[in-house]
Amino acid sequence: MAMATNLYTSYSILMTKAHYNKSVSLSLQPGNCTTSHVKFTLPIQKRTGLSISAASTTATHVDGPTTSSKASKTLPFRVGHGFDLHRLEPGYPLIIGGIDVPHDRGCEAHSDGDVLLHCVVDAILGALGLPDIGQIFPDSDPKWKGAPSSVFIKEAVRLMHEAGYEIGNLDATLILQRPKLSPLKESIRANLSELLGADPSAVNLKAKTHEKVDSLGENRSIAAHTVVLLMKK
Repeated sequence: MAMATNLYTSYSILMTKAHYNKSVSLSLQPGNCTTSHVKFTLPIQKRTGLSISAASTTATHVDGPTTSSKASKTLPFRVGHGFDLHRLEPGYPLIIGGIDVPHDRGCEAHSDGDVLLHCVVDAILGALGLPDIGQIFPDSDPKWKGAPSSVFIKEAVRLMHEAGYEIGNLDATLILQRPKLSPLKESIRANLSELLGADPSAVNLKAKTHEKVDSLGENRSIAAHTVVLLMKK
């Protein structure tokens, strides 16, 4: 217990984050007090005079008004990005967007190695804030060995609808040196639109070479990028 010997005692106001640091002087009658500090919490947006009685000999704690937090609103749209890459090896089929593409090499993968469908799945899952395709369909699970990637697309679409979204539009880019995809591009786009349950006009597909640079340009791998916009139903 400390004895107050002066008429005016300086009290420090301890402010929390987003508040000002201030000090006030309070007029006290001589007598016993238990502390020389009083904690105040003042809202930054208000400057309110506080009237405190020193009649009590115990420490005083004054809290300002609290603000209630509002729940986050459901987003009207979400954007996701997907990427996938696979090695091209002899003895495997080359499947792109669910379409068999004639080639002397195919994707070495646990499932059917469809890079386009894989990156579309990742784009949808990413837009929804869900785990990626490797976590939902792990290659350590034997039941996905050789599985058609349409299974993964259907699950991603189910999760999308369950969350209340649909495809706004999708833009995909395939990167491979060979074979040329021009003759099959529209078939791939149409099949992808059907798997997604989207209007074909909302699905775009581009194919580019890698100018003979690195494994993509040397016909040793194939890659795909996808950006998807999901709209609230």
